[in-house]
Amino acid sequence: CTVDSEVALRVGGDFFFDPQPGDSPVKLVLIAGGVGINPLFSILLHIADLHGYQESKGNGYKMGTVKLYYSAKNTSELLFKKNILGLMNAFPGKISCQFHVTQQRSQICKELQPHVTGK
Repeated sequence: CTVDSEVALRVGGDFFFDPQPGDSPVKLVLIAGGVGINPLFSILLHIADLHGYQESKGNGYKMGTVKLYYSAKNTSELLFKKNILGLMNAFPGKISCQFHVTQQRSQICKELQPHVTGK
């Protein structure tokens, strides 16, 4: 998003992302805290499938970029972190994530360091 961009927010309720082949591409920002990552991780996997299908078949829904912001007390409580890093590596520039920790007391592993902010 840029300054003056229009965004739609949803808090609570049903979470799904089901674009159709003729829909315009959208850029998504997903925001999760703690175990709230569960429905958003499913959406992220679906987005990866859409990107993979687009790359292999060259048709269907053209997915825009996705940025995930995910917060937890510490890196050990970041669920699916290895999977999320794998998706970022598989789709660079298309899927990205910024992890935030609020009560980290130990050293952050090297693999996560570039993607983590907080204490």
